Amino acid sequence: MKHAPLEEVFNRIRDGQMIVLAADDHPESEGDLVMAAEKITPEQVNFMARDARGIVSVAISEKRFRELGIPLLPSSDGEQPREQVGASVEARAGVTTGISAADRARTIQTVASDKSGPEDLVMPGHVPPLMALGGGVLMRMQRAEGAVDAVRGAGLRPCAALCAILGDDGDAARMAELREFARTHDFPICTIRDLVAYRLTHELLVQRVAAARFPTVAGELQAVVFRNVVDGREHLALIKGEVGGGRPALVRLHSECLTGDVFGSSRCDCGEQLMRSIERIMSADAGVVIYLHQEGRGIGLANKIRAYALQDRGLDTVEANLELGFKEDLRDYGIGAQILRDLGVGEARVLTNNPDKLESLRHYGVKVVRVPLEIEPHTGNIDYLRTKKEKLGHLLSELKLIT
Repeated sequence: MKHAPLEEVFNRIRDGQMIVLAADDHPESEGDLVMAAEKITPEQVNFMARDARGIVSVAISEKRFRELGIPLLPSSDGEQPREQVGASVEARAGVTTGISAADRARTIQTVASDKSGPEDLVMPGHVPPLMALGGGVLMRMQRAEGAVDAVRGAGLRPCAALCAILGDDGDAARMAELREFARTHDFPICTIRDLVAYRLTHELLVQRVAAARFPTVAGELQAVVFRNVVDGREHLALIKGEVGGGRPALVRLHSECLTGDVFGSSRCDCGEQLMRSIERIMSADAGVVIYLHQEGRGIGLANKIRAYALQDRGLDTVEANLELGFKEDLRDYGIGAQILRDLGVGEARVLTNNPDKLESLRHYGVKVVRVPLEIEPHTGNIDYLRTKKEKLGHLLSELKLIT
């Protein structure tokens, strides 16, 4: 069963129907039934509890949490939890015990109503609220943000009813089961990654905040700083020649690597790739280096150093990321695609060996052609390069040390 077009998903939500929302296409992805909180009925609450089998919850924004005076529950270990849950709530009026499908529907409707305030709820109750971060799935790709963004995409109040889908054995249903559940009940299925791609394609999320001449040892470039209006991160574009007007340009999307780019770490080929890219762009008629603020394949500097320590114990770069609880590669190129569109680049001739980067850019509507960018391996990075080739699918030729 293929993903439904998001317009169909939004139409279903607009009509007061449910959808299945998974994290991504990974076979182990879990998922939820999601619908607009303002349209929920007792029958739908009953269906969620009976057929999806998870906890019927309501996802609302940080702002709405404050408006309703709902306190967040502390995490048991003091760490920032992946899911932020508030004290369970109940509608003050129109309910009896609070546990029935009708009572929970009434509570969810009360939370969703723009006429409700703290005085309309009591705590504790029978409906747990989940907090969705401001910025939605572009800030955190979790179920609360996904549910709220799906409802917001339908043009309704950013408040979603959701319920985790469990399998027959009582464990969280995985992707194959989610697809079968959606097929059985005629629900459209989509993923949080679909919502990310939709927002990055249909919303303007970058703004130019500074520009200046940028003389370098390789020649003069134009520096333009772009700010992501969702998370505040700043990204740098270094431009050679007349870029724009739909004309093609040689492009390097380079993820920040402090250790390799600045300090010349021999554990990777990042610094060498950056310098080689600048040299080749300086020789082209027009080109741009987009320096993206996503250190360590998206895991950040501290975790990158932790990964180095794990590599010193025998793990490769992929195994180290997995050991730290991350995916192999968390980088995303949607903001890079937005910067290319802002610059007016037509066909992007992308200096890369990473097929996922090319596919990601195509997914965001950028016309791309690959230009290989291979660096001669040395003793410090040959294992790193082999891992990129064998486990991440990078398009590298035979890797041999030159003696």
